Amino acid sequence: MPLEHHPLAREFPEQRAKMARLIEENAQFTRLAGTYEELDRKIYDVEDGREAMDDLALNSLKLQRVTLKDEIAELLQRST
Repeated sequence: MPLEHHPLAREFPEQRAKMARLIEENAQFTRLAGTYEELDRKIYDVEDGREAMDDLALNSLKLQRVTLKDEIAELLQRST
């Protein structure tokens, strides 16, 4: 199975313009988006074998990414 990144632009393709606006206007969104993208890169590096990590720690990172994605989705839904 090929490895894939899960960037926000891919997770929420219909919300790209809104995300760009929120990154400029909303510090909380900017922080969450940055943390999400950083986690996604780290998870990819571990799965690709470039960084060592045990399965429990990797699963913890994946759960953090899902939680961040849910928070980001909520902010996107609430914004106009």
